[in-house]
Amino acid sequence: MEEVKSKPQHLVLELFSGIGGMRMALEQAGKEFEIVSAIDVNPIANDVYKHNFGDKTVRNGNILSLTAEKITKLNVDTILMSPPCQPFTRNGKFNDINDRRTDPFRHICELLDKIPLVQFILMENVKGFEKSQACEMYNARLEEAGFHYQQYILSPHQFGVPNTRHRYYCIAKRNGTEFKWKGDEIIAKPQDDCSAKQTLVGTIVDKQQEELEKYTLKSATLLKHLPLMDVCTPESTNSMCFTKAYTHYAEGTGSVYCTLSKQDFDKTYALAMSAGEDEDRKLALLQELRVRYFTPKEVARLMSFPEYFSFPESITNKQRYRVLGNSINVFVVSVLLREL
Repeated sequence: MEEVKSKPQHLVLELFSGIGGMRMALEQAGKEFEIVSAIDVNPIANDVYKHNFGDKTVRNGNILSLTAEKITKLNVDTILMSPPCQPFTRNGKFNDINDRRTDPFRHICELLDKIPLVQFILMENVKGFEKSQACEMYNARLEEAGFHYQQYILSPHQFGVPNTRHRYYCIAKRNGTEFKWKGDEIIAKPQDDCSAKQTLVGTIVDKQQEELEKYTLKSATLLKHLPLMDVCTPESTNSMCFTKAYTHYAEGTGSVYCTLSKQDFDKTYALAMSAGEDEDRKLALLQELRVRYFTPKEVARLMSFPEYFSFPESITNKQRYRVLGNSINVFVVSVLLREL
């Protein structure tokens, strides 16, 4: 009887591991893997990781303490990482490599040519990273260490997911065949045919109205901020990128939801706006819309998290939104892992 060979298993080091987005992407990619170690400095994110995957692999640690010898001892062939994006954003003042929050990432860059067992790397960051000195340095270190790499700027909306979240991705492999595109070329659309039907926002939302009351927009927010907010209805095919400040700041941090059809929403909203200085009538009409924030569970679905994903009871909603805003779209990363 012919012996059945087991599938090769990738041994993975998950850096800046957050709430486990990279791990979930590996699951969705259908790869045989073992997370040897997952490291993050955020204790709340680590608690969420432990809640979903156990506490054997994740640890609260400083990546600066990693050495080439320590990584080699782990015997990993894959590194997945999503370093802090603040140094490359407006809120972070675009301080780039001069921002101390890049120190752990720069440290890993300096180790790349000293960890020969590592064959595959996937790195994610905010759109804009591709124009940074950090990106230039990273690509140079990859080449010096013998990696071929391919860069992307992709959004889940391009794959039929009803959410926009443009992110920079770089996949790299050592001692293998080169990628289809040159390393310095940035791919801005999926390489495979992704003409799948666009998912509707209404298919991912919860329906238990009583439990959702606490997410309803307050009167002051309705009057002051609703005109500037992106409102999704059940037939919407897209939503704004959710940030860690969702619900804390009203504008530009993510979409809100109305159970009415777009036609009914537009009709009632127009009546409210025509109320002029009659604020009582205006507010009454706006309240009829029952506009609410997306729940943390719904945000996780929009970010393609698996349905089993959940939060410990001890984690507040504010904390849930913060760690989700710092995470990845699981489906997009799973596609790139298959490409890698």
